[in-house]
Amino acid sequence: MCRCFELGARVLIGAALALMGNALAVRAQVAQPPASPPTNPRASQAATPPTAANTAEQSSTQQETGMIAGNIVDRSGTPVFGADVTLTSNAPSAPIKSQTDQNGHFSFANVSPGVFKLSITAMDFAPQTVSATLAPGEYHTMPQIKLTLVPVVTQIVVKPQAVIAQEQLHVEEKQRVLAVFPNFYVTYLPNPAPLDARQKFQLAWKSTFDPVTFFVVAAGAGLQQVDGQYSGFGYGFEGYAKRYGATYADIGIGTFLGDAVFPSVFKQDPRFFYKSGGSVRSRIWYALAMAVISKGDNGRWQPDYSNLLGDGVSGALSNLYYPPADRTGVALTFENVGISIGARAADNLVQEFLIPKLTFKSPFSHRHQHQPNHP
Repeated sequence: MCRCFELGARVLIGAALALMGNALAVRAQVAQPPASPPTNPRASQAATPPTAANTAEQSSTQQETGMIAGNIVDRSGTPVFGADVTLTSNAPSAPIKSQTDQNGHFSFANVSPGVFKLSITAMDFAPQTVSATLAPGEYHTMPQIKLTLVPVVTQIVVKPQAVIAQEQLHVEEKQRVLAVFPNFYVTYLPNPAPLDARQKFQLAWKSTFDPVTFFVVAAGAGLQQVDGQYSGFGYGFEGYAKRYGATYADIGIGTFLGDAVFPSVFKQDPRFFYKSGGSVRSRIWYALAMAVISKGDNGRWQPDYSNLLGDGVSGALSNLYYPPADRTGVALTFENVGISIGARAADNLVQEFLIPKLTFKSPFSHRHQHQPNHP
């Protein structure tokens, strides 16, 4: 009976030990983590889901930029529309530009924090620059920016009267009828500066020695020879040369005496003053009157002593170089003076009504309306 009990006890003890061993083995297996196959570190890192820390870091980065806004007005407080505003900062980025609206308002979004500068330019206003600092995530409102108008500088250049007259004379020396024939002794200005003695001689020289003058004299001498005028000069080349010399002497002496020497002595202006305005009748009378009257250097109208004496003296001097049979006596000299007055009157009528339409190289054409130059 004891042996049976002993045997049974051994069986029970063995079974208990077996159960305890199984329990320990199970516990050991549970306690040991399961083995996992090796993975790619980059794939593992990429597959790592975002954490709360990462999300907070990204949100903080987005909140770093800020906004800048402001208003631009003039000194009276009126908004300045269309002003150009340029923003530059320490950030490595290109300048940002904006423009004010009708209320003078401007703004910049997504601006990196730090020190920034605003450069403002607007038409009629002086440029202005302001600086400030933008905090991370700040909506920065600039103090009202007032622009100052650019001062208007009026420069008055005072020129001597002789300088003004010389400038006007340069214009007159370019006036040519049909772009060929000189028309230097006409002014289209309403109140031209008077010429001094040097300028009167300059104009006479320019007219007498103009190439077209030589051509006109050559043509006139040829017509005289064909018509048989001044037969005392003879014919052939010698006769033509004498007629050419006499005709050129008439023009040269008459121009220098009537338009330079005597105008300098009597202080008269040798030019024709274009009237332009007024009725046709008044302009006709004006052109005819200017054959015997002249404007003085003082601006007053007076008898044209210069041309009257110039015609008489040049006619008397012609007796020195014309053939004896063609020389003029005292009576014929006065007759020639009368003919010269009539020729001047006819020329003035043409100058007043026709020549301005044909004169080139002058800014003062007939299309411009001027104040009347009436005696």
